[in-house]
Amino acid sequence: MTESELLGPRAHGEPCGSAVLKAVAEDFQVDEVLDIPLAGEGEHLWLWVEKRNLNTEEAARRIARAAGVPLKLISYAGLKDRQALTRQWFSLHLPGKSDPDLAAAEDEGLRILKRQRHSRKLQRGAHSANGFRLRLTRLTGDPEQLEARLQRIRQRGIPNYFGAQRFGFDGGNIHEARHFAQQGRFPEQRNRRSRLLSAARSLIFNRLLAERVAAGSWDRAQPGDLLAFTDSRSFFPAGVEECSDPRLAALDLHPTGPLWGRGESPAAGASQALEQSAAGGEALLRDWLVEAGMEHERRILRLPIGGLTWHYPAPDILQLEFVLPSGCFATALVRELVELAEQTDTACGF
Repeated sequence: MTESELLGPRAHGEPCGSAVLKAVAEDFQVDEVLDIPLAGEGEHLWLWVEKRNLNTEEAARRIARAAGVPLKLISYAGLKDRQALTRQWFSLHLPGKSDPDLAAAEDEGLRILKRQRHSRKLQRGAHSANGFRLRLTRLTGDPEQLEARLQRIRQRGIPNYFGAQRFGFDGGNIHEARHFAQQGRFPEQRNRRSRLLSAARSLIFNRLLAERVAAGSWDRAQPGDLLAFTDSRSFFPAGVEECSDPRLAALDLHPTGPLWGRGESPAAGASQALEQSAAGGEALLRDWLVEAGMEHERRILRLPIGGLTWHYPAPDILQLEFVLPSGCFATALVRELVELAEQTDTACGF
């Protein structure tokens, strides 16, 4: 499956040029933002870890081996890129034990930058955001056009598509999910099951968002929508009055789309009909998600880009810095700006 099949139309027009992302790991840097004050004592050891060209799960396995504990005692808030330079938190459950020697886990691909005790383990999804520093190299394009596009993105945000990497190489996760759905069964391995169910939900969301982008309604509310604030998982219905809420124009409040699960979409009117239609286009996956017992959730359709700044370290290099809520994809921003000359696995963490 191609990227256009997995995502949808761009909101801000055709790419302004082309570039390479991730020529080296340092071109894609991610810092987890975790607003949790650590107690300094407790039976959980928290580690601030820098990893290079190493995925989160392999980093966890290294830490577990070095600490001499089962992998199930290692926790992390979210998955981070392999082909990147990332910094994120891990926690180890060590009741009644002193801090272990973790030197065996460290090399040029993994460094432990900080250690601190806390009373609780690190929960999945506990991080509030991710900070990014991206460097686009071998850049081609008109600088004035690029400047105008970046200003537009900063002012209006972008469609909050799930990135192509969510779906695996050539959409492999979707092919696999459809295979299980056709057989009416689920993977036995927990991680594999989670990965495929997540890919199926993400595809239905992207289908709905693509319809809203094509209609020009991805960044504005309409009666029947369900609205949510940028960093909130709760939502409320939009009537005529709510559709003119000034917080929509300020990019604090957004229309949402479905993360499919049991029950009908709580949207109403034309919004509900469009969501039902998008899910109906993937009826096999829709019914599979319901059978899996997934609960209906919501995701904002418009993604505001926090603190977006940019500069040119060299004429053919553009460096971007910004912050995104957890679960959102930095490549969705890059896609609205340039065409990538080399598509690679990139994610913002989720």
